[in-house]
Amino acid sequence: MMRDITIGQYYQTESVLHRLDPRVKITGTFIFIISLFVAKNITSYAVATAFLTAVILLSRIPFSFIVRGMKAVVIILFITVVFNLFLTPGITFVSFWRFKITYEGLKTAGYTAVRLTYLILGSSIMTLTTTPNNLTDGLESLMKPLKVFRIPVHEIAMMMSIALRFIPILMEETDKIMKAQLSRGADFESGGIIKRSRALIPLLVPLFVSAFRRANDLAMAMEARCYHGGEGRTKMKPLVYRSSDFTAYIVLCLYFALVITAQRVGML
Repeated sequence: MMRDITIGQYYQTESVLHRLDPRVKITGTFIFIISLFVAKNITSYAVATAFLTAVILLSRIPFSFIVRGMKAVVIILFITVVFNLFLTPGITFVSFWRFKITYEGLKTAGYTAVRLTYLILGSSIMTLTTTPNNLTDGLESLMKPLKVFRIPVHEIAMMMSIALRFIPILMEETDKIMKAQLSRGADFESGGIIKRSRALIPLLVPLFVSAFRRANDLAMAMEARCYHGGEGRTKMKPLVYRSSDFTAYIVLCLYFALVITAQRVGML
């Protein structure tokens, strides 16, 4: 299960998306997420589907690798869909015992499932096509206006970058600990939820110890290199917009306008 988490990982390949400025990809991800909440009919979701499909093809990342990230959240997705299916009031479609499924519940559950799926896939593509360093630089550049309000932009971007870097590291550490526990006779699969939860306790303790040890090592390394925040620091490779980045911004604006148009047409 831990190997199926794709958010925070970087997939090296040559593609148009990999060469784009990280600020474009971060902005595009936010626009895509906003469009998912704006879309409320089949036409607008069809536009979002076409856009996401085009982005996946442009990334040149195997679709099977991208979809692996869905396995880690399938339970949350299932619970969300079930709640929307049975708790949404409206015209009854099917009823049994004390439960009933309404037409509005079917519609809401379907849109919610698609929305969450696309949100995870879109976010995964951003991290899969952007290195942690570029992601940090992009976040810091986009949040520069917040410095007016004395918000530590560089520190926030650095913390987010470190958190993303720790995801694959902790995944690898968890896999090693699980294999070590399995070799000693541990069982993480059989039994009910309570039994499996108790079996995870021997896994969580060494994982937390390892995480704190790595965090302490990182802090000592940063202090040894005289790191004192982003004030007065320069970049070896500053971010510079190219013609392809401006083209991507135009495409994003056209996509968002198309989603809004499709939403309004569907309401008529």
